[in-house]
Amino acid sequence: MSVKRWLLRRMPHPGEWLASSALLRPLAPYLGHPALWSLQRRKVALAVAVGLFSGLMPGPTQMLTAALLALLFRINLPVALACTLYTNPLTYLPLYFLAFELGKLLLGMNGQLVMPPFPAFDGAHLWQWQHAVVAWAMHMGWPLLVGVPALGLTFALCGYVIVMLLWQCAVLRQWRKRKEVRGSD
Repeated sequence: MSVKRWLLRRMPHPGEWLASSALLRPLAPYLGHPALWSLQRRKVALAVAVGLFSGLMPGPTQMLTAALLALLFRINLPVALACTLYTNPLTYLPLYFLAFELGKLLLGMNGQLVMPPFPAFDGAHLWQWQHAVVAWAMHMGWPLLVGVPALGLTFALCGYVIVMLLWQCAVLRQWRKRKEVRGSD
């Protein structure tokens, strides 16, 4: 079975999906566009790139960013949204540390700034902890501000190239299989 057929079986049908949600029903003219559900190679590769880039956006804005970019570029919406899910509470800090180090490298600040330890959460003072997290992020300043988009663009470029190459390999493999079945040279 091809990847495209596998995805088509698992993707929600836009009409049913939009009609079943009272919240999304007013957005149906925008979300129902066929290009947002298309499984063409370039649209899927761009959706992966958008999802990987958007996954590094702060907090709850990841899927919103991916959805807005998918609408803007008219690329596969479910793939863009799904590709933001590589960031989670376990991967967020290592990714931001990597972005911080990349930002330091790009700004020529090697060895000048050390990433402070992440504030500990005691479970009782959520509001104070949130302020400590904001102060922690502000301390990192420019390296993080430069590093996050740079790392996101790097992930996006890698994701785009990998999807294009894997899709091309799958198409070539299907052509070879078809040729063998037909018995022609």
